[in-house]
Amino acid sequence: MSLSHHIAREHAFPLFVVLYTNILLAYLMIKVSQYRKKHNIKYPTVYHKTDVVFNCYQRAHQNTLEVLPMFYSLFVPAAIVYPLLASAFGFAFVTSRFFYAWGYYTGDPAKRSWGSWGELGFLALFIMVLYIALCQLGLMSYV
Repeated sequence: MSLSHHIAREHAFPLFVVLYTNILLAYLMIKVSQYRKKHNIKYPTVYHKTDVVFNCYQRAHQNTLEVLPMFYSLFVPAAIVYPLLASAFGFAFVTSRFFYAWGYYTGDPAKRSWGSWGELGFLALFIMVLYIALCQLGLMSYV
């Protein structure tokens, strides 16, 4: 029996968000690697003593890695119950991380705020999971 007999068709959308997230991670990894190669920054150097722009590239990647466990812990339960809505918020959050990185890549860390609008998607996922939990406890009703 195929998986399509067990889950709704709409659950394909969260899978696309997961794939999109992996594209983001690959992009960020490649950008750091390209910068390393172009400026001869050898491994295992994580942060450079004088190259602020490299550190910005590295932080854009590192911070995204730091936030993804929180993102997935909200995205997965929200997507199980509300796959389309969670996918829209997840897509917005992941897209915002590109803008976050592009702002950081300028060498001015304050410009990472270019992607701050994605926090709205993150907050929406948080509220969705809270709502689902309250519904599961019978304290609210599903809509």
